[in-house]
Amino acid sequence: MKVPHIKIKPPGPNAQALIARDHKFTAPAYKRVYPLAVKEGRGMAIEDVDGNLFLDFMAGIAVAATGHSHPKVVQAIEEQARKFLHICGGDFYYEPMAELAEKLGKLAPGPSEKKIFLTNSGTEAVEAALKLARYHTKRQHIVAFFGSFHGRTLGSLSLTASRAAYRAHFGPLIPGVHHIPYGYCHRCPYNLTYGSCGIQCVTHLEDVVFRHEVTPEEVAAIVVEPIQGEGGYVVPPPEYLGMLREICDRHGILLVMDEVQSGFGRTGKMFACEHWGVEPDILCAAKGIASGLPLGAMIAKSAVSTWPAGTHGTTFGGNPVACAAALATIELIENGLMRNAAEVGGYLKEKLTQLKTSHPSISDVRGLGLMLGVELARADGTPDGQSRDRIVMTCFEKGLLLLGCGESTIRFAPPLIVTKSEVDVAVEIFRSALD
Repeated sequence: MKVPHIKIKPPGPNAQALIARDHKFTAPAYKRVYPLAVKEGRGMAIEDVDGNLFLDFMAGIAVAATGHSHPKVVQAIEEQARKFLHICGGDFYYEPMAELAEKLGKLAPGPSEKKIFLTNSGTEAVEAALKLARYHTKRQHIVAFFGSFHGRTLGSLSLTASRAAYRAHFGPLIPGVHHIPYGYCHRCPYNLTYGSCGIQCVTHLEDVVFRHEVTPEEVAAIVVEPIQGEGGYVVPPPEYLGMLREICDRHGILLVMDEVQSGFGRTGKMFACEHWGVEPDILCAAKGIASGLPLGAMIAKSAVSTWPAGTHGTTFGGNPVACAAALATIELIENGLMRNAAEVGGYLKEKLTQLKTSHPSISDVRGLGLMLGVELARADGTPDGQSRDRIVMTCFEKGLLLLGCGESTIRFAPPLIVTKSEVDVAVEIFRSALD
């Protein structure tokens, strides 16, 4: 059947019943973007409980890298589930964990030997990175960025600065975290123009923070997303990550890259930092690693991974079924999906850029591979979050699944299996919603 196909305006009666039941029993903290009640997913398609078919261009927040229920991933899950489901990788040994750790060490950017700590999620990977950075350096302070998202647990939340609402009433957060502006050229926090700005978003660190807030000798790590995710799919200027690397090297600070959303082929390379040739000391990954099963990884240089046994641990991290799913996922990414992300992502970006010429409400189109953002603005240039939310909802009602990010950006992050013909369908629905 053609996708998308809307039989009844969502939410239909079955969806409404499920939503009412959910609201009765689940915590009110969950923020649902739109009333999608899922029955089944296959490839690029999501079917809701009323039989509507949606074209998925958000992949469960960039998680379903291989599409929904890819047969090879499902087969790997089933085969491992028949053997054993759990034994605790923090206490014992098993093949899927060792094999995945070996694979991640080879995939990670840079020539350095790596050590891997497996977790259940991205936020846990960031927590592990914070603990390792402090343990290894014997320093306390951390530098993070406005617009960043690193998770919701208390340590990672202390770094997160994409929305004040995420942090409200949870204080005091962990001490010693210093935020600086990110390299967001489209809305430069200094009102400067790239090319003549001196990359002030980086020089601010030594000119201001290290002079007036904390000495560099007290800083354990700089934690940065190579492309900001929740902050608006913001791609920094070309020099940005290299300049941060130089500052870290000069002062003995660890460079931690949060690739939770940008990793595993989404940008057309295995990890986004490879676009700039920068090797981090610690890399955090999750989301696309296992096609939807809960898994994360902290990948650290062996020279940095100096904590002894028992310093950190996990009961469920590196679950054998999740590891099996990850190994199958990575094989698919290496054998064509990463290349597809680069090729079809370039095609999608070209199509979205063409829309910009005829729709003045689009102020910017940016991103790499299949991690693309379309920012909306009012006539006076200010971010237009209301229009963004309306367009996302209209697309949902027409059968296209999108999500917002930043103040007024719509993210395009489909599964890496997406085709050019599916891009054409999605862009046409998006165009009609813009109109």
